[in-house]
Amino acid sequence: MIKVENLWKIFDGKPVIKNISTYFNKGKTNLIIGQSGSGKTVLLKCIVGLLEADKGHVYYENESFMRMSGNKKQSLRKEIGMLFQGGALFDSLTIEDNVKFPLDMFTNYSKDEKMERVNFCLNRVNLENVNQLYPSELSGGMKKRAAIARAIANNPKYLFCDEPNSGLDPKTAIVIDNLIKEIAEEYNITTIINTHDMNSVMEIGDKVAFIYKGELWWEGSRNDILHSSNEELNSFVYASKLLKKLK
Repeated sequence: MIKVENLWKIFDGKPVIKNISTYFNKGKTNLIIGQSGSGKTVLLKCIVGLLEADKGHVYYENESFMRMSGNKKQSLRKEIGMLFQGGALFDSLTIEDNVKFPLDMFTNYSKDEKMERVNFCLNRVNLENVNQLYPSELSGGMKKRAAIARAIANNPKYLFCDEPNSGLDPKTAIVIDNLIKEIAEEYNITTIINTHDMNSVMEIGDKVAFIYKGELWWEGSRNDILHSSNEELNSFVYASKLLKKLK
């Protein structure tokens, strides 16, 4: 489990996230939603350690990230998988080498052990016969699946996904959503997804945290959203649905 306690992040004297406290359960798909500029991306970066919070704590299994030694933080990073918005595959590397990259960085596996893990991960995301291909030779959906394979290569305890459906058609987005949820449940991974896609929220949102103007404005399950009386949340939800209909 990951717990956030009284978290603040301030840029140029202006609070971007304000006193946020919440938690994210193991084996669940935990979603952070909110409009552009709400602070959800800053929150995710503070949780994963890409930004340093100005006040508050992020707890990984009851241990504060802010109070960890450098060695402990480095050890924790080995247990984190990250799926970036654009996939962030290395264009100059084959898919096989992309997935193997975290194994080269963080493990002492033999060459055979690395290849066994690479092939296992590619098979798990339903990618076959792509080992020697380059990212430019894959479709958008296949790139995202390859990026998921890389994110889980090191068998992480924690998986962070930043807008995983960005740039995908609705059908492919559903495939990626379901794949992330299956992996979270199958391997009991604490998964946090930053998204504005309401289809994702209603399909896989075990827990949803709505960020509004830098504050935690509402949290609950995807079913709770349908019965919420929170005006700002309802405005965000139904505006998102209207935009999809107009498209």
